[in-house]
Amino acid sequence: MINVKIHDLADVHSQNIGERTQIWQFAIVLKDAIIGQDCNINCHTFIENNVKIGDRVTVKSGIYIWDGIIIADDVFLGPNVTFVNDKYPRSKQYPERFQSTIIEKSVSVGANATILGGIQIGEYALIAAGSVVTKSVPAFALVMGNPARIKGKVDKNGKVIERF
Repeated sequence: MINVKIHDLADVHSQNIGERTQIWQFAIVLKDAIIGQDCNINCHTFIENNVKIGDRVTVKSGIYIWDGIIIADDVFLGPNVTFVNDKYPRSKQYPERFQSTIIEKSVSVGANATILGGIQIGEYALIAAGSVVTKSVPAFALVMGNPARIKGKVDKNGKVIERF
C-alpha cells in the first residue's frame, strides 16, 4: 500500500487499497475488501469483506457497505447512505448468499438515501437525498421519493436536463 493515508484511529485490515486513497478515523475496513485509487473513505464508516470499490470514490461519514456491494469508479455517496443486502433479515439467521447491489460509474447518491439489495443503479444516475430506492435505476436517471421514482434525466455532469 504505497501512498495510502490511513488515520491512526482507523481499523484497516485490507491490503487491497489503491494509491492515494485516504481512510479517516473510526473507519473499519475488513481484510478482503477491495478499494481503488484516489478514494476518500470518511470517518465512521464500515466496509465488509465482499465489497469492491472503484477508483475516485467518495464515501461520506456514516455509511456501512455490506457484503455483495460493488461500487464503480467516480461514485459519490453522501452522508448516511444506507445499503441493504438481505431481503428478509432475521436475527442470527443468514441467507446462503447476500444480495448483490451494483452502483455503476459516476453515480451520485444523496444523503440519507436507502438502497435496497439486488438492484443496479445505472451510470451517471442521480439519487436525491432521502430517497428509498427499491428497484433498479436506468443510466442518467434522476430519481427521488419514497419509493424512488424517475423524475428526470441528468447529463454526465449531474446537471438536470429534463424533468417530468
